[in-house]
Amino acid sequence: MIDADSPDVPEISVEWYQDIVDFAADTPQPVQWFAEHFTEGAILLLGALWLIAAVSRLGGGPRDRAYALVSPAPVVLAYGCSELLKTVVDQERPCRALATELAIIAGECPPTGDWSFPSNHSTIAGGLAVATLLLSRRVGLVALPLAALAAFSRTFVGVHYPHDVLAGVLLGALFAALTPLFARPAAGLLHRRARQAERPVRDPATPTTRR
Repeated sequence: MIDADSPDVPEISVEWYQDIVDFAADTPQPVQWFAEHFTEGAILLLGALWLIAAVSRLGGGPRDRAYALVSPAPVVLAYGCSELLKTVVDQERPCRALATELAIIAGECPPTGDWSFPSNHSTIAGGLAVATLLLSRRVGLVALPLAALAAFSRTFVGVHYPHDVLAGVLLGALFAALTPLFARPAAGLLHRRARQAERPVRDPATPTTRR
């Protein structure tokens, strides 16, 4: 049952949350230890994969370099949007809103005011995964399942409802999918600069031949 002061939360999301948290509590201690550390470290791993994919494109043409340079921007925008949504929705964390006490792997519930919807971690994970996929299909196919696990881990450790992480992943992926719109003008600028650099520079000391 949800606290009456909390915004409406889908009943199925509450049920899934309780089932997942109960399952997590019954897992072996090494699994719980891994989940607690993975839920934070996964973002660093996704960032590393994005960096690998971005560096691989920097040696290409203007379009490749543009994609590598602008791809972080949509992810940052997605994170900012998720923060804005948190202040609008004001949904309490499930580890605090549930009337019945549940043992969560995270140990402590985030403080009041650190709202639940959508999940920032999941937003960043979804954004980085799609941004990486746009840069490198091979690396992106590793990033996508890692992002899914990162999002799921937020519910597994007990700090987010399933619909929080789903909304976060979709939000991050949506913004990252707009990377081509950001990259197009950047590619044009890089192309013009490359053409200017290829033009021969006339020595001002060389007299101009007149006919």
